[in-house]
Amino acid sequence: MSTHKPSTTSPSLSNSTSEPAEHTHSTVNELAQSLNKIISEGRNPDSLNIDTLSTVGILRCINNEDAKVAQAVAQEIPHIAKAVDAATMSIRSGGRLIYIGAGTSGRLGILDAVECRPTFSVPDSLVVGVIAGGESAIQHAVEGAEDNVEAGKTDLQTLALSQKDTVIGISASGRTPYVSGALEYARSLGCFTGAIACSPNAAIFENADTSICPIVGPEVLTGSTRMKSGTAQKLILNMISTSTMVKLGKTYQNLMVDVNATNEKLKARALRIVMQATECSEDAALAALSGCDNKAKVAILMVLTGQNAEQAAAQLNANDGYLRNAVNESE
Repeated sequence: MSTHKPSTTSPSLSNSTSEPAEHTHSTVNELAQSLNKIISEGRNPDSLNIDTLSTVGILRCINNEDAKVAQAVAQEIPHIAKAVDAATMSIRSGGRLIYIGAGTSGRLGILDAVECRPTFSVPDSLVVGVIAGGESAIQHAVEGAEDNVEAGKTDLQTLALSQKDTVIGISASGRTPYVSGALEYARSLGCFTGAIACSPNAAIFENADTSICPIVGPEVLTGSTRMKSGTAQKLILNMISTSTMVKLGKTYQNLMVDVNATNEKLKARALRIVMQATECSEDAALAALSGCDNKAKVAILMVLTGQNAEQAAAQLNANDGYLRNAVNESE
């Protein structure tokens, strides 16, 4: 995971004390009017009486709304695919997959990023999560951070962004200035840019090469976009990172074969993976793993082909780590 403190110079914060009251009032009114046009900020007619329901009734109301999310995400698969293909190309070229957002959206990006290392044995620098306000914003709200358009650019500059990287901006409403600033800067460098928002015609789509817009409708609690919008974003991020890793050869069949067995739990997982992939005995799997420093991919190839550890590792390397290709080559 990569998070960091944003620039200490914040135009949206530093000027606030000197602004006339009428200007502030006008700005708030303009923002309120813009929120009226955002689907995720609308009132949900199916939850108007949620405060009168029983506990079971409240839960059913929430669950009924959640059931709409997966189908909304399904409509966006062609656009999600573009982000996956771009991220795969970026990583193959020495670049990174970078998520950037504010508030809940930023936290979801970080959550997906940090899970890639233990799941796929990739360095933390390969999939990166950036949140407006820096590390403290992961657990605490940082007032005004999402409104600072320059900070989005600055935070990407701190990461030494290059055109090899793929940058995905995340914003439920789609109007977050911090994300817009980040995507504008990323695109100016030639990065592939994607944007995830839950309202059509979102501002963050202006600088996106692919726009992902699951329309989940108004939230159960008006404006609480950590709910359906957040669920949609989490589903999409799961799809982007998992599909990218599959395309990078981090799986064999549906097994996480790139696991590095560095502790007892992971050694047990590696043992199970080798047995599942090859249908061999526990003794055979243990023998293979002990002969290749507990590298599940190599052990699987050893069992399936009868090669020793050195031969299997060499064949795997010759196939750029794609176990499926190495197995097919041996048949």
